[in-house]
Amino acid sequence: MMLPLQGVLLDIEGTTSSVSFVYDVMFPYVRRHLSGYLSDHWEDSAMIPVREQFAQDAGTASWEDWIQQENVAVSDGCLFLQQHVIGLMDGDVKATGLKQLQGMIWKAGFESGQLVADVYDDVPPALHAWQSQGVDVRIYSSGSVQAQKLFFGHTKFGNLLPLLRGHYDTTTGPKREAASYRAIGSDMNTAYGSVLFVSDVVAELDAAQVAGMRTALAVRPGNAPVAAGHGHREISTLETLLVTP
Repeated sequence: MMLPLQGVLLDIEGTTSSVSFVYDVMFPYVRRHLSGYLSDHWEDSAMIPVREQFAQDAGTASWEDWIQQENVAVSDGCLFLQQHVIGLMDGDVKATGLKQLQGMIWKAGFESGQLVADVYDDVPPALHAWQSQGVDVRIYSSGSVQAQKLFFGHTKFGNLLPLLRGHYDTTTGPKREAASYRAIGSDMNTAYGSVLFVSDVVAELDAAQVAGMRTALAVRPGNAPVAAGHGHREISTLETLLVTP
């Protein structure tokens, strides 16, 4: 017997917002403002842990060790990191340091009003409905928790954060590994079988399914096509889940 729906875990890109918004608006915003942001904030204390995270992502113990290994002068560190960031973005690398820096730049954009998150029209009604039903709704995205909160706090429908109980990113674990979903299910403190994960990526859904979660494949305009026989329920709107959870 299927357990009652107690939790919903949502992806962002291709699920609650179009992939095109993330790739055509948010990422280009970082590219345009990267140089100026790093120059203006290079000496800020908030940049220290970000530089250290980039170094760890690169497999070195510290920022000092990293630039020494790369034969980069301390005075050229800002330019070096800028070029490194562009390289990571060109390769669509999901590095933690990159996500942290992107989040900082997006924070400036959202707070200035230059960025407004575009979510699908069916998202706010679904979030409100789940909240009224006592369903625990959370977000799991490759984007940092900071970026997620900025995104849902500054949407075209206003602040949606009060409708979300939690956020997870790659610090919890890779999105294509079952252990990540077990960790999230444990944190939500509910049976895995009562949690539904919605994403547009079959490999992520496979991992969640192995962990024992229920799954649904988001089929939205602009999402990458998937092969038949993937074994997950397909939905084109979150409203479908409200009718038959």
